[in-house]
Amino acid sequence: MGRRKSILCLFLAAALVSLFFLPSDRGATSQTTTAAPPRLTGHGRVGVYLTAYGLLREDILRGVLEARKAGKIDTLVINVKDNHGDISYTSSVPLAKVLGASTGLLDFKKLIPILRGQGFYLIARQVVFNDPILAKHLGYSNGWVPAADPTAIAYNLSIAQEVATLGFDELQFDYIRFADGGGLASGYEARYAAIDSFLTKVEESIGGKIALSVDLFGRVMWDWNVRRTDPIGQSLEDMSAHVDYVSPMLYPSHYTEQKYKDGPYLVVKDAMVSGKKRTSTAVRPFLQVFDMAIPAGMTLDAYIAAEIRAAKDYGADGYLFWEPSNDYRALYRVLGVPYTY
Repeated sequence: MGRRKSILCLFLAAALVSLFFLPSDRGATSQTTTAAPPRLTGHGRVGVYLTAYGLLREDILRGVLEARKAGKIDTLVINVKDNHGDISYTSSVPLAKVLGASTGLLDFKKLIPILRGQGFYLIARQVVFNDPILAKHLGYSNGWVPAADPTAIAYNLSIAQEVATLGFDELQFDYIRFADGGGLASGYEARYAAIDSFLTKVEESIGGKIALSVDLFGRVMWDWNVRRTDPIGQSLEDMSAHVDYVSPMLYPSHYTEQKYKDGPYLVVKDAMVSGKKRTSTAVRPFLQVFDMAIPAGMTLDAYIAAEIRAAKDYGADGYLFWEPSNDYRALYRVLGVPYTY
């Protein structure tokens, strides 16, 4: 995207904010920088995921604002680096400039104070090792960079350090793993060690400056994960020790067992019961809002409602909703938000 179009998008965002944002219960703000924002707690939060493009769409933004006004959500998870390798703001990281990875779509110094002024808790989502731009630069062919690659580690640490200064309340790492595939087997210890080493470096460099969280495959919550036989290299115990929150992606459509594919309540229940026994870190799951493998005879609305009930019943510390295109109409119906596209 060219510079002119990027500037137009920023003006569009500003115009939408002026048009649709209503006075919040935390007070409006005219702040134009993000210096020393007050620290907010991430406990008990309910939020939705937004792409950079979603944040710039009038219909999506209006829905988010109506949901906030109705008191149904209070958190936004916003891409700062996505799984295309694109960085949504203008980065000063030298390698990002070499790669041409910055899109400049979002000006967080302007947007964050406005969103914070509406009472939103703001989570920056940084995709880590699924990075086609960096992978091509380094000569990897599948879009993934191994978590032990020193350039990938240094690059993502630099981005994380930069994001920690932008004014977000929390930094969430996604795709913080190796590529899936290869089956369950022994011999993956080096992969687990690489993920743990990366998070150790993150904690040492920005821990305490911003809350930290990780997204995990839902299967990481099951007890067999203790055996370290999963090729993705995610250990619930190891990873949760470095962060403030873990967000397992408990999407029923992604399970092979039919009882879970057909049982959104059961998936969330069993994952929470199993996982919470293994970590004292707050568990704040991602719940499925997208229309995939919905059981016959069940509506998407009922599916979402079942997930929410289970999250509440089994001790989730809040929850986040995932819809990749940011179409949250079904969610708004379930939550009782008076909004239609």
